[in-house]
Amino acid sequence: MARPELLREDVSIMLRDGSSTSGVLALPGEEKRRAGVIVAHGAGNDMTADLVLAFADGLALAGYPTLRFNFLYTERGRKTPDKYETLADTWLSAAVFFRERLGGQIDFWVAAGKSMGGRVASQMAADGFLSAHGLIFLGYPLHPAGHEEKLRDAHLYRITMPMLFFAGTRDPLCNLERLRPVLKGLAVPWDLRIVENGDHSFHISKSTSTTKEDIYRGIVEESASWIEKISK
Repeated sequence: MARPELLREDVSIMLRDGSSTSGVLALPGEEKRRAGVIVAHGAGNDMTADLVLAFADGLALAGYPTLRFNFLYTERGRKTPDKYETLADTWLSAAVFFRERLGGQIDFWVAAGKSMGGRVASQMAADGFLSAHGLIFLGYPLHPAGHEEKLRDAHLYRITMPMLFFAGTRDPLCNLERLRPVLKGLAVPWDLRIVENGDHSFHISKSTSTTKEDIYRGIVEESASWIEKISK
């Protein structure tokens, strides 16, 4: 059986202030679906992070065109994240680029993000600035490490699109016992997929037989099934 094709293209995404950042389009060689996905990286990495790359390429191989991109601070070699307004403007510029580039090829798209990338997307969606049809969180930063009482949940209750959460059982930024009541209070359909023994980046103990590739493959498969379900 022939291996599915994957076409990657390095792209430049223009922001409203005239600056630009890098992105990578991953397009299925055949059998393109009508839904696409944009994925943003977390605070401590960039669009080349293993999880972000595996997620984008895996969904593209499943037929979903994807775009991953750098926020400006990582594009410029800095470690400190940009202020929220700049992060949001970069996210929005990536979304505009993606929809304009694919034109009539997609009519449904999902915003996904690792930690900070997903949190920014959710805040934009809550405020009506991101017109996605669904949100995928690859480790939502519900609270600071060691401060489970400081929940970052207020805006989640204003979101009007379905949401899929991936959470590790050892995530210091997302205690599952604090997450579950939040999910029950949401006004929209939601799904939770738990990564056993996974930390905030879904790294697991070396004592287990499950590999990083196994974890990433499962996340891609669960995400593809979820997108198919909500896009019908």
